[in-house]
Amino acid sequence: MSTTRRRRAPVPARVRRGRRGVVRQGPLRTHWWLLTALLLTLSGALLLQGYTQHSFDDRPDQSAAHTGATTVPASIRDGGPVIDAAGPQPRSAVPKPGTVALTFDDGPDPTWTPRILDVLRQEGVHATFFVVGAQAAAHPDLIRRIVAEGHQIGVHTFTHTDLGPAPGWRRSLELRETQLALAGSAGVTSSLLRPPYSSEPDALDDREWDAVRQAGQAGYLTVLTTRDSEDWRRPGTAQIVKTLDDAPGGPGRIVLLHDAGGDRSQTVAALADLLPRLKARGLHFATVSDSVGLADPVHPAGTADRLQGTAFLWLLRGGDWTLTALGWLLWAAGAISLLRAVAVLVAARRHKRLRRRPWGPPVTQPVSVIVPAYNESAGIEAALRSLLASDHPVELIVVDDGSTDGTAELVESLALPYTRVIRQENAGKPAALNTGIAAARAELLVMVDGDTVFEPDAVRRLVQPFADPSVGAVSGNAKVINRGGLLGRWQHIEYVVGFNLDRRLFDLAECMPTVPGAVGAFRRSALLAVGGVGEETLAEDTDLTMAFCRAGWRVVYEERAKAWTEAPASLGALWRQRYRWCYGTLQAMWKHRGALVQGGQAGKLGRRGLLYLLMFQVLLPLLAPVVDVFALYGLVFLDPVRITGLWAAFLLVQMLMGAYAFRLDGERLGPLWSLPLQQFVYRQLMYLVVIQSVFTALAGSRLRWQRMQRYGSLRVPAGG
Repeated sequence: MSTTRRRRAPVPARVRRGRRGVVRQGPLRTHWWLLTALLLTLSGALLLQGYTQHSFDDRPDQSAAHTGATTVPASIRDGGPVIDAAGPQPRSAVPKPGTVALTFDDGPDPTWTPRILDVLRQEGVHATFFVVGAQAAAHPDLIRRIVAEGHQIGVHTFTHTDLGPAPGWRRSLELRETQLALAGSAGVTSSLLRPPYSSEPDALDDREWDAVRQAGQAGYLTVLTTRDSEDWRRPGTAQIVKTLDDAPGGPGRIVLLHDAGGDRSQTVAALADLLPRLKARGLHFATVSDSVGLADPVHPAGTADRLQGTAFLWLLRGGDWTLTALGWLLWAAGAISLLRAVAVLVAARRHKRLRRRPWGPPVTQPVSVIVPAYNESAGIEAALRSLLASDHPVELIVVDDGSTDGTAELVESLALPYTRVIRQENAGKPAALNTGIAAARAELLVMVDGDTVFEPDAVRRLVQPFADPSVGAVSGNAKVINRGGLLGRWQHIEYVVGFNLDRRLFDLAECMPTVPGAVGAFRRSALLAVGGVGEETLAEDTDLTMAFCRAGWRVVYEERAKAWTEAPASLGALWRQRYRWCYGTLQAMWKHRGALVQGGQAGKLGRRGLLYLLMFQVLLPLLAPVVDVFALYGLVFLDPVRITGLWAAFLLVQMLMGAYAFRLDGERLGPLWSLPLQQFVYRQLMYLVVIQSVFTALAGSRLRWQRMQRYGSLRVPAGG
């Protein structure tokens, strides 16, 4: 077997060494502020995007529900279509006789607005376009063309919302956003307003009048109609022409047409027919303000409005780009996750069949079991007695790493056979393991944490793969013993569905990245050849396993070698444990990055194992908050039924994977009822752990090794 020289990772100048590891100087909180700012920015962009793109009221014009008209003044109800409601006495105006003001609602539209403008230019007619702000922001070039060709711009709200039932803040927001869209698109503002779903003055109801009054106090002139072409019904070109052509004489007219909101080919054709006909009858075409003799309501926007409008348009475009990017990322993440699920399940099934075959002649030689112990008095007796109850010959080496709770004294008082206690000053878990390796008499070593109890056949099953001379290390099947509470149940699911399914895949791909410290076996000669257990990372088990792979050894998974370990019983303890695991794994991945360009067993680790870890344990968790924000966006602004269905499908896949993994491990399916809750709570915590670890690593900080609190829940398994 080839060997790989172990190099010590550099220690940043900003850290100092402690007795149990490397201690980071000062709190690292900047990244949380940065993450919060990014999520708030993303949420704001998505809210704006959702509001502008998915709050659009596209109901047909006749669908607005009208209420009573007790507050509408008679002078307005019986007056003209142009209303000034700014003062205490509202006024209205009627277009001059023989004047026709063509008005177009709902645009601009990239298909129909240019065609309508072409017809108007050909006939030398100027019109008034009441634009929807969201459309104006999406097509600023059309706004500029409308203004450049001498037409008048008016406001038709930002999302075509019915202003009558809308609250006051929504009305103001709709108008202000549209003005920003106009200022950013063409550098103009307009005081003309046509409320969506409005018609003639005598159709105003109380709610609509309240909206007109509010708009008037903000400086707007409300423009209603005298004749609706009803082109929104698409009655046919001839009918549109007839509706507008047989209007009686007398006062001028304000004619309602549409340049967006659907297929407007009939409107375009009707205009081409109607304009020459009305001209021949001596009618004059004018903008709304000209038709009633008012000054031009469209003015150049001020510098502040231009800047705000430009920024507003860029923000909307950024939202579009963000939404597009998120869509592609979600599709990619979904596809990759589905492929992973299929690959893991197929690998698990194949792995189970392969493990039915013997490794070779039975391995019967004695095994040295190394138990590093630091303040393990709560559970070490159960751990040691379970090991001594093994159906395979063992010697136990307990390395007390400077415990302060009497762990060494407790073990010595038990007077257990085949058990040695070695005391050393506190130097950390890697040092304790190396002390045990040096003192071991057997070639085959089992390393076990002091919070773990073994099944009676676990040691025997764990060492059988060593019948294959290419195997250098074996991972056992760690199980959670304190699974009674919800947190313990979630960790139990994670161990069975996450860790153990992945190990089956890693075994088949020959790229096992981690032999867990709770239950693992090694060849002593191979351990010495790779330099023992390294102290450069906080995940010494992952570091050591990767070193074995890079040295050419095969690392396998024996799921029948079961050991029971205590899981953290509080969120704080869980956070500290997983933070150390994740950060240590990142350290080990960086340390062994050279495997990416190596051949043989090392190359399998690099191009299979490391890339898998990078993809599914680093990159995807980093995207998880974004995915969750987008899911909320979908529930609010998209189709909630479809989003809920997709989420249910995702949960179904998780449940099926969980059921299969539990069946492989011989576990009862009962705990899986909590899997949906795990997705909403536990998963988020694990993602935050990854984010914290990545930011800590990027900041060049180092963490100290932290021992988990013991709860004394370990018991010797039945039969032990």
